[in-house]
Amino acid sequence: MYNPDHTKPGSLKSRFTTRFLRALSKIHAHKPISSSSPTEMFQRYQRIKAAADKSMAYSVRSRRTWSRAMLWKLRTRSCGRRSVKTSTIIKSQQAIMKKTRHEKQNENTTTTATTGEDGVGFCVEEDELREIVPGGEAMDLCNLLDETAHYIKCLTTQVQVMKKIADFYSL
Repeated sequence: MYNPDHTKPGSLKSRFTTRFLRALSKIHAHKPISSSSPTEMFQRYQRIKAAADKSMAYSVRSRRTWSRAMLWKLRTRSCGRRSVKTSTIIKSQQAIMKKTRHEKQNENTTTTATTGEDGVGFCVEEDELREIVPGGEAMDLCNLLDETAHYIKCLTTQVQVMKKIADFYSL
């Protein structure tokens, strides 16, 4: 098994690497590279991106709102044109919105950093974060900042692992 930098077996990096490599091997086994047409390359890119996102979200498990939102988005996108029952969608949305103990504790904490010296709120930056972080549109500011920090950490891990894999296979 590929283990970059000899990471700890239960670490986020290790869990992501294992899941991502398994997903890549399934992608390759399902449809090996046959041509370099732009359409096929784009479809392959989309499958790899979805595999990376899904692997990261599953590696974090359901502890974070962003991971639940990302998994829900991937599930509903993979349904494509097939009909999805409304009750299933509602239950999925409720699962995403279900707050963890950590999120509830953060909700009780008040923040004074929402306005600057001139009294103008950081609405623009907050709205941009809500668009970037999966599930961010339904979070209060404190949870949004916490989830953003964790999401960035996970994206950094994802990039490090993918870079190591690319370096390994380019030798």
